[in-house]
Amino acid sequence: MRDVLVPLEIDLALPPPGSALCTAAGHSMGTSWSARMVVPAGTGADLDALLQRELDEIVAQMSHWEQDSLLARYNRAPAGSWHALPPQFFDVIDFALQVHEDTGGAYDPAAGALVDLWGFGAQGRYDQAGFYAPSAQDVAAAMARRATATPQLDRAGRRLLQPGGAVLDLSSVAKGHAVDRLGHCLARLGIRHYLVEVGGELRGAGVKPGGEPWWVEIEGVPDAGSQCKQAIVALHGLAVATSGDYRRYFHHGQRRASHTLDPRTGQPIANDVASATVVAPTCMAADALSTALTVMGVEPGLAFADARGIAARFLVRRAGGLVETSTAAWRELLQ
Repeated sequence: MRDVLVPLEIDLALPPPGSALCTAAGHSMGTSWSARMVVPAGTGADLDALLQRELDEIVAQMSHWEQDSLLARYNRAPAGSWHALPPQFFDVIDFALQVHEDTGGAYDPAAGALVDLWGFGAQGRYDQAGFYAPSAQDVAAAMARRATATPQLDRAGRRLLQPGGAVLDLSSVAKGHAVDRLGHCLARLGIRHYLVEVGGELRGAGVKPGGEPWWVEIEGVPDAGSQCKQAIVALHGLAVATSGDYRRYFHHGQRRASHTLDPRTGQPIANDVASATVVAPTCMAADALSTALTVMGVEPGLAFADARGIAARFLVRRAGGLVETSTAAWRELLQ
């Protein structure tokens, strides 16, 4: 038997009579996206185009792959320059910097130089010919530069200071934000029953035409064998995101060098956390917090999450398989 998670509060409103189940899909942010929507009769909008446009705007602002994005221009900007932020970028960096502060640096939206150094950025990737893992001296130098290059957010003026050498990488929060934006886009059109997804991170609202919730299987660890049961969650006003050491990695000596880096040490995580999953009201929060908890490790991560009522589950590598550990808020969702 597998775990079943159900939201504590449920809105029993059904889709309007005459609504139809529609789908949309495409590609963005280096991955695929999809939407399943219960669309009221008379909705004439081109939903595929509207949702794609929403994602294209996020790429134009926050992509570290596109050289003309706002983020890329900020990363190249001279020391002392201020950058006016559009609402979406402001909301994302504001949230990310708050998580950075709350976690004592375990989460860092300005760790882009480390990401590049370890081959997980847009250039010099770990899976390309000619890549070599960085030396201890290279890591130490990157850490020293980061210590003197902290972005400063002027919340009143909605602008961001480039102190010189700050390198933003919002890949662990922008995708979750993108999922939320798809949901907001549909809600503006009067579509309140949907399941939207970008690269495996999901957000659901309302129910299917027959009244069933949007049941989603929570991502497991592919190389875990059959020992770990797969949980399912009813995404009714909830979002889910998973961070894991199995998505992008290479072997560095005797260890797995995961794309999840610990900004406090400059090294890939080495705490045996295979994955951390967070269920939250927004996908932006689930995205960033799942990464932060993966970096923090099980005991500090559990303490952090329990103190804040975060619903989270860890899968930890142990001899013989995976061990599952969850927070009180996660267990409250179990049925």
